[in-house]
Amino acid sequence: MSEDGAAPDLVQLTRQSMEATNRRKFDAALSVFAEDAVFDVSSAGLGRFQGRAAIRGYLEDWIGAYEEQEFGEWQGQHLGDGVVFAVVRFDARPVGSRGEVRERWAFTIVWRAGVIVSVTASQDIGKARADAERLAGSPG
Repeated sequence: MSEDGAAPDLVQLTRQSMEATNRRKFDAALSVFAEDAVFDVSSAGLGRFQGRAAIRGYLEDWIGAYEEQEFGEWQGQHLGDGVVFAVVRFDARPVGSRGEVRERWAFTIVWRAGVIVSVTASQDIGKARADAERLAGSPG
């Protein structure tokens, strides 16, 4: 919380964490995660990871599979009740390849007591948005 009593900008903090991941600065990226946070990418068949160490391992493996990667066209909004919804374009080049990956991902990030307690990633943007809005108690 800032000294003037204003609430932290959860969208900006989320973006900073994602950008740190992109730069392979995992300590910085995970500094805003609760010790027992959950990172769920099971919708893409990649699993569910609980705790900072498990999340870090997943992120290192995932980002390590690419020579270059970037989160572009980043759009995020605070839906209320500590729920941030972000849609990003992931551009990457796999290690040892000249091919490129370009995917759109939705992330639902839940903040409680100043830390991230869960992240759910999905490529089904519409379903992810509806789930995030329900979680935040926002009207669709």
